[in-house]
Amino acid sequence: MTTASGPDSVIAVTTGTGVGGRLRSPEAETEMTGVLGFGGYVPDRVMTNADWAEVVDTTDEWITTRTGIKERRFAADDEATLDLAAHAAERAMQDAGIGPADIGEIIVATDTPEVYTPDTASFLQHRLGCGNVPAYDLGGSGCAGFVQGLDVARARIAFAPRNVLVVGVELISRLISWKERETCVLFGDGAGAVVLGPDAGHAELLDVVAGTDGSMTGILTLSTGGTRDPFTIETAKSGAHQHLEMNGREVFKQAVTRMSAAVLEVLDRVDRSVADVALVVPHQANKRIIDAVTRRLGVDDGVTFVNVDYFGNTGSASVPLGLWQAREQGRVANGDLVILTAFGAGFHWAAAAIQF
Repeated sequence: MTTASGPDSVIAVTTGTGVGGRLRSPEAETEMTGVLGFGGYVPDRVMTNADWAEVVDTTDEWITTRTGIKERRFAADDEATLDLAAHAAERAMQDAGIGPADIGEIIVATDTPEVYTPDTASFLQHRLGCGNVPAYDLGGSGCAGFVQGLDVARARIAFAPRNVLVVGVELISRLISWKERETCVLFGDGAGAVVLGPDAGHAELLDVVAGTDGSMTGILTLSTGGTRDPFTIETAKSGAHQHLEMNGREVFKQAVTRMSAAVLEVLDRVDRSVADVALVVPHQANKRIIDAVTRRLGVDDGVTFVNVDYFGNTGSASVPLGLWQAREQGRVANGDLVILTAFGAGFHWAAAAIQF
């Protein structure tokens, strides 16, 4: 690496081959963020509501009425977060028609990492064989992490054109309590990914908006295990490290308000209206939230993509999984404007506009 000082100097760094290793100065900023490839993966194991009824005091009617969820996918015993992420990433690269050497950066959004440290992105970089490119996790953002990752990737590409792999992955089934029926039945495992780059692809990422209200950190949190309340033998015995604290009423209110507002904001930024939207892919937390967002935006039910009934809440994997599945099902065509919107613990929210 060579560096120079002074106001007109440029730091030059070479990290790989092809577009993946190409870094430029801010003066060479790109105006295009292409979506080059889409990928997704869900495990084979299906956990139905009837299966949950054998584990906790619940019924199919109770779960379906409150969430719209009928089944979800759980990872096999020999699968970990890295495995799910790698499957989705490989499919996204295949769809983009590129190899590992063409990836210049990796962003992994997850709250269920492979290990506590280092980050899952480091393991993924090695598994894929991408070389010594930057790789890092966006953790703690909950279900908004993937869309936030798109925003980060877009900025990185604009500053120094390269192909950026963005993955949303969660293996929630292994880290939550199986005894708390209000939360355990909500979640599923899965991964979704996209490859973004400075060139035209299947679609263009037009814009992203994101925000955070830190005063709402308490409405959705897993507080045990950090420096405030460290993990101990006592917490392990009590199961506190798996206790997800959730104020359902406030989460519902904030989710509907923030996701809807973010959609309208990103549409305004790209000079489009709700009438121009071909498909909305919202975070799949539960059907009630999705329906409320649909009504608030004033779009037809058929415009909103829903897979929560089969996959449950897959956290940061939710939006990219939905985007991948919608494309696989032929729900999007050339010329379609697709809006992504999500919320997550923090309290975070984000929305993105993609033009196919």
